[in-house]
Amino acid sequence: MNRIIFLVDGFNLYHSTRDIGGDFGGLRVKWLNIHSLCRSFLPLISKDARLEHIYYFSAYAFHLNDPDVILRHKNYIKCLEETGITPELGRFKPKEIECPHCNKQIQRYEEKETDVAIGVKLFEVFHKNECDTAALMTGDTDLAPAIRATKHIFPNKSIIFLFPYKRKNSELAQIVSASFKLHKDSYLRHQFPNPVILSDGTQIQKPTSW
Repeated sequence: MNRIIFLVDGFNLYHSTRDIGGDFGGLRVKWLNIHSLCRSFLPLISKDARLEHIYYFSAYAFHLNDPDVILRHKNYIKCLEETGITPELGRFKPKEIECPHCNKQIQRYEEKETDVAIGVKLFEVFHKNECDTAALMTGDTDLAPAIRATKHIFPNKSIIFLFPYKRKNSELAQIVSASFKLHKDSYLRHQFPNPVILSDGTQIQKPTSW
């Protein structure tokens, strides 16, 4: 039995859905059922693959001061939790940068904890022997050092990549045992129903822009 845990980079995946919208005439695929999507890859990973768990890494963009953005994100995470996914939430950090136009210091916000959180979780699930294979749904090259170190410490474990749309990275593909690309049709096939009805009877409507 090949026990699989998926580690999903929420922002990397979200921005890939925006790219699909831009490339395919405004096609809306943000209402993504990540659990269903991950399960669809099990037969491709191995004949004896078994889903153990899915972790979703993201953060709320409170710095945007837009309550609707936060509400949509929170409702989406409720839908993910209903399928058994565990959210791992980081935060946005302020960063002072120099404006290239006026040369003044300005403040920007960056979500910088996700790659570290994924790397730590990767080490944790292998250390606890919770899976045989970790499938990382991201194309973030910042994960490369963590992956190399984890492979060295756990040589009998397997790491694979599921690259979101337009995010395949040759460097990452070369350091793991296998990789797959997500295509537009994969997003379309694995959308939540509208509305999503939670186990307590709550109905969550798909946002009109999604």
